[in-house]
Amino acid sequence: MTINPLISASLAIQLHTCAAIGAFLLGAVQLAGVKGTTRHRALGYVWAALMAVVAVSAFWIHELKLWGDWSPIHLLAVFTLAMLPWGIYAARGHNVRRHKLTMLGLFGGALVIAGLFSFMPGRLMHQVVFGG
Repeated sequence: MTINPLISASLAIQLHTCAAIGAFLLGAVQLAGVKGTTRHRALGYVWAALMAVVAVSAFWIHELKLWGDWSPIHLLAVFTLAMLPWGIYAARGHNVRRHKLTMLGLFGGALVIAGLFSFMPGRLMHQVVFGG
């Protein structure tokens, strides 16, 4: 394991990675914790902000180029930016089911599944964890 590939990466990749790790860890805390409390609400806003940073920073990352400078991960970033307010709106409207499904979908899809792809051979996080 070496952090050097991440240190050598662009600022956008560093910001994206740090925000994603923070969102993953905080999301796990949120999933394990008691729902509906002031603490859950406050941490939820922090999580949503981290997810927004992950999504926005993705627009400055162009490692995978399928359509010009763009790739499916950029579509996921747009989807994330659309779904975050939807999930917050659902919580504020006390629509627990919609809030739960939206936030679980973002956690599972935009963090866990997309994050697993970053560990594929040849990708930066694979180099960080398994060496280059």
